[in-house]
Amino acid sequence: MDLVTRVPRFPVPGETLLGSKFATYPGGKGANQASAIARLGGKPRFIGKVGNDSFGLQITSSMRQAGVDMTHVLAEQDVATGTAMITVSDSGENTIVVASGANGRVDAEFVSSCLSKIDFDTVLMQLETPVEVIGEVLTYGRLSILNPAPAAPLPARYLAGLDWITPNQSETKHYTGISPIDDVSCRNAAHWFLDQGVKNVVITLSSAGSFYASEDNCRHCETISVQTVDSTAAGDAFNGALALFLNEGREPTNAVLLANRAGALATTRMGAQTSLPTKEDLKSIAQDLL
Repeated sequence: MDLVTRVPRFPVPGETLLGSKFATYPGGKGANQASAIARLGGKPRFIGKVGNDSFGLQITSSMRQAGVDMTHVLAEQDVATGTAMITVSDSGENTIVVASGANGRVDAEFVSSCLSKIDFDTVLMQLETPVEVIGEVLTYGRLSILNPAPAAPLPARYLAGLDWITPNQSETKHYTGISPIDDVSCRNAAHWFLDQGVKNVVITLSSAGSFYASEDNCRHCETISVQTVDSTAAGDAFNGALALFLNEGREPTNAVLLANRAGALATTRMGAQTSLPTKEDLKSIAQDLL
């Protein structure tokens, strides 16, 4: 669950700062990404855990309403639903602190028991659940996409098994030691991932779009200019859209460009799942790509 406070700027350590607004929104990276897929017309199945509490009920209800199949979501009795404490500045930037709660109970055994009952072609993962889950998912040999957020140590064998990885700028620096600030640094950082065995790399660059690289392609992918209100779910909207369009069989660059626009649209509204664009929203600003 996202607990969001609007602030004029981010406080410095030791400072108490008055916020202007407070609200709660259903959230969580995986939940947002699944909801993004559903709102864009896909039919995602979600694997995860929540606590047996009011936040868990709100999140599962919101996701079902969005069109996400929640058959494989378990409510744990003795742990709270995962929460994120988010501050959003007047410029639309955000900081996030996550308390994993029930997300930490999503282990490889649980995921394997769920996947064995599902017919699927593409799997989208992130790192708000234990890293060991990635290894289990990769054994199924489906198209794999990892959004490495929040950044955590990744065994080399996991990287080598990934079809796609989608770090943002801070996550890219965490893994590669390179700050992706221009085409040259983006190319160098992307090739670090490619050298580890990842087949496709997308470095998301906030309002500057993204940078895509594979063994035979390397380019900046532009986005549209929007009035940013809250950037909290931009990355999740991007990842959900990317997974959906790759699953549809779209050419990689086209999928990335469409995902850029979905991410941009998500910054124009407050909240996480409440900000995710619909299929009609995307059609209105991406007809040239569809």
